[in-house]
Amino acid sequence: MDIFEQITDASTFLQKKIPGACPQIAVVLGSGLGPFADTLEGQTSVETSEIPHWPVPTVQGHRGRVVFGRVSGIPILALQGRVHFYEGYSIQQVVFPIRVLGQMGVQSLIVSNAAGSLNTNFLPGDLMLITDHINFMFTHPLIGYPPTSSQIRFPDMSQPYDLKYIHLAEIASHDLSIPLKKGILVASTGPSYETAAEIRMMRSLGGDAVCMSTVPEVIAGVAMGLRILGISCITNLGTGLSSQKLTHQKVEKTAQKMKEKFIALVKEIVVRISEKS
Repeated sequence: MDIFEQITDASTFLQKKIPGACPQIAVVLGSGLGPFADTLEGQTSVETSEIPHWPVPTVQGHRGRVVFGRVSGIPILALQGRVHFYEGYSIQQVVFPIRVLGQMGVQSLIVSNAAGSLNTNFLPGDLMLITDHINFMFTHPLIGYPPTSSQIRFPDMSQPYDLKYIHLAEIASHDLSIPLKKGILVASTGPSYETAAEIRMMRSLGGDAVCMSTVPEVIAGVAMGLRILGISCITNLGTGLSSQKLTHQKVEKTAQKMKEKFIALVKEIVVRISEKS
């Protein structure tokens, strides 16, 4: 069975679980941000282990559920947890969920993650709108993936993060009095945290935050024509910017502390995206 048949299998399975048409808006929830899905109205959930060909998360803080529900009456779909390249999955498996969402009819994608700060003005507890990214994973989800009517081989990446959505998010943050930073995200493979020398290199190249996810999903989404907004939760200072040693548990704990303002902001953004669609 080829990749297109697998995507069709998974999308057909999920479509049968949705009460009605597939939502046009989807959210990918990063480490410690899964509680957003628990707040959706009238939710229906599916364990990712039940979905044909869907990769199952193995990392703490990534539950592994697809949740359908509503925000202020607006239907959305939330991925409660993602898989990462460092878990041993291929890059094609990492972006498999995004391709399924695209085939199902999702048009707008909000991606989130827990990230370390490269910018000394960005502190743990800050939320950062992603304006651009640098792919330091040294692999690419479009390699070997044949172009189709819904995916081009050479997508333009001049604006991977939708400028209109960034503007809507800024207005939402102002109205909610939730401060937002804006910056460039660097993605590395992990799973080790970066060395101090690597942090200095990423900073010198213009990076503001670093994570171990998100960028492959965004590339795959752009190639499918999805409009994308990215939000990083700054959970720690990069190595060398603080004397504190990093652990996944500390990162997840900080992300959980940020959940209330993250949930409020994303819900308001969903409403504004829906109004402008």
